[in-house]
Amino acid sequence: MGPGVSFFVCIYDCKGSLIIPDSMAEFPAISKILNLFLNISFLFLIFLCLTHPFNSSGSSFLGRSKTGRKRDSGAGCGQLHEYSDREAKCWYVKSHEGCQNGGYIDYLQLFYCNFDPVLGYSALIIWLVVLFYLLGNTAANYFCSSLEGLSRILKLSPNVAGITLLSLGNGAPDLFSSIVSFMSDETSEVGLNSILGGAFFVSSVVVGIISVFVCHSRVSVEMSSFIRDIVFFLIALACLLVIIAMGKINLWGAISYFCVYFVYALFVSTSHLCCRREELLGDSNAAASSGSPILPVSRNFLGYQTELGRAAEEEEPLLGFASDDDKPTLQEEEEALLPERKRRRKCLDLEPSTSSHMFVCRLLFFLELPLYLPRRLTIPVITAEKWSKPFAVISVTIAPVLLAIVWDSHSSKLSWLVYLIGGLAGAISGVVAFFTTETSNPPTKWQFPWLAGGFLMSITWTYITAEELISLLASLGSILGIRYSILGLTVLAWGNSIGDLVSNVSMAVNGGEEGAQVAISGCYAGPIFNTLVGLGLPLAFKAWSEYPAYYLIPKDTSEYETMGFLMGGLLWAIVIVPKRNMKLDRYLGGGLLAIYLCFLSLRIARALVPV
Repeated sequence: MGPGVSFFVCIYDCKGSLIIPDSMAEFPAISKILNLFLNISFLFLIFLCLTHPFNSSGSSFLGRSKTGRKRDSGAGCGQLHEYSDREAKCWYVKSHEGCQNGGYIDYLQLFYCNFDPVLGYSALIIWLVVLFYLLGNTAANYFCSSLEGLSRILKLSPNVAGITLLSLGNGAPDLFSSIVSFMSDETSEVGLNSILGGAFFVSSVVVGIISVFVCHSRVSVEMSSFIRDIVFFLIALACLLVIIAMGKINLWGAISYFCVYFVYALFVSTSHLCCRREELLGDSNAAASSGSPILPVSRNFLGYQTELGRAAEEEEPLLGFASDDDKPTLQEEEEALLPERKRRRKCLDLEPSTSSHMFVCRLLFFLELPLYLPRRLTIPVITAEKWSKPFAVISVTIAPVLLAIVWDSHSSKLSWLVYLIGGLAGAISGVVAFFTTETSNPPTKWQFPWLAGGFLMSITWTYITAEELISLLASLGSILGIRYSILGLTVLAWGNSIGDLVSNVSMAVNGGEEGAQVAISGCYAGPIFNTLVGLGLPLAFKAWSEYPAYYLIPKDTSEYETMGFLMGGLLWAIVIVPKRNMKLDRYLGGGLLAIYLCFLSLRIARALVPV
C-alpha cells in the first residue's frame, strides 16, 4: 500500500545523543484520507491536462527544450504584465525564452494558454501541495530508510550517524531545494531566502508555540545545550552575513563555510562523550539508559497510535545498540517489527468483516498508486515490511534508465550513449537480482549495493521534485508579480517546515520535560544544518563552476532584514530563558511570535506597496 504523509525528524537531547521522536500518530484515518486526497487530486490534474486542448499546433507544456532550458537572466519574464489580455500573455510566454521555467512542465503556458484563471490557480495550488507531499514523503519513506541501513552496514555509532547521515535525511528537502534554486541565477534568491525563512520559522514560531503550550507545566531545558546551540547558530549566521556583505565567494571560502558544521558536530560529539564518561563514573546504571530514545521510534506523520509509557527496554535506538554482541541484523530487526506493522495496515481502521470491506480496501489501494507506484518501481527497497521480489527486480532494472533520462534532460545534446549504458546496466542488474534474491525474504548478503542504490534513487527523486517545486514557485512569482525571494521566504519555507512544527510541538506536549528538551534542541539543530550545509553545498557548487573566479551572490538588501530579525529572535531567547530559570513560558513564546509577526508584516507590506 502507498505510504502516508511522512516526515523524518532526528534531533539530539541535551547531551548530544541522537533521539528519534514520535510524531503526530493519533489519527491513522486522517493520514489515509489525506493520502487519498492527494492521489485523487493528482489524477484530477492529469484529467485536466488531457481534456484541455492546446491553443497552438505543435505546442506542448510538457517536456523541456534542449536549447531553451535555461532562463534568460537578462530579460526574464518581466514584461508579462504589460499585456492586458490572456491571448497576448499566452503569445508572450511561448515566444520569450526568459519565460521558460526550467522544469519538466511549462506552468506559464499551462496557466495562460490552456486554463481559465480560476481553474489555472486551482491546478497550480493543488500541484504545489502534491509536490510538497512528494518532497517530504520521499525523504521520509525512502531516503531516510536507506540512510538507516547504510549506517548499520557501516557500523556507525548513534552519535556519528545522527550528526551526519540522519541530519542529511532530516534536511534533505531544504538541501535539495536550495541546490536546485542556485542552479539558476534568477532563482538563487529563492534558495537563500527559503533556508533563512525556514530557520526563522522554526526557531521563532515553533519554539514560540512550544513555549506557549507547555508554560503551565513549567518545564525547563538544560542550559549548556541550549546556549551551545544558539551560540553556534549565531556564529553560522554571522559567517553568512559576512559572505552576503562581501557579495562574492570563492571555492575555498564556500568549503570553509560548509565545514563549520563539522566543527559543530565535533563539539556535540565531544560534549556527548564527556557526559557519558561522567555518567559512567558517577552512576553505573546511567550507561544502560543513555542510549535509549525518550519516545518510541516512529517516522509517520499522522500515523498510528503509540504509547509513551512503554518500558524503555522494549525500544532500541534507531542507529545504536547496547553492545555489538546483542546487535541484530537488519533483516532480524525488520522481521521483529513485521507483525506489528502488518497490524497497522488496516484501511481506515476497518475490520475485515464484510465483503464490502475488501472492495473498499482494493479501491483505496488502486487510488493510492499514482503517487506511490513510480517511486516504488524505481527505488530499491529491502526492508522486510516492503520486500517484494518483482518490485525489487523491476526497480533495479528501471533505475539506471531513469538516471539516464535525468542526465539527458540536463544535457545540451541528446546522447544515445547515456541511454545505452543505462539500459545495459539496468538489464544486467535485473538479471542478477532475479537469480540472487528470494521471493519470501529480502537479501541478507550484499546489502550495501541495494542500500546504495536506494540512497541514489531517493536522491534522484528528491532532486526531481525539488526542481519542479522551484520551477512552480518561480512561475507563481511571475503570474502574481511577486518577487521570488518572498515566495522562498514564505511558501517554500513554510512547506518544508511543517514536519518540524507538527513533530516538535507533539513531542513537547506529550513527552513531558524530556520531550520539551528534545523538541527545543531539534528547533535549533535542524536550522544549523540547513544554514551551514543547505547553503554551504550550493555555494560550493556554484563557486566550483566559476573557479578560479569568484561566484557573485545576487544582491538583495532584504536578506539583511531577515537575518537581523532572525538574530534578534535568537538573542531574545538566549537572554530571556536564563533569566526565567531555563523555563519555557509565555514571555519567551510571546516575544518570539511577536518578532516573527512583525517581520512578516513588514515584508508583506513592502511586497504589496510599490516603491
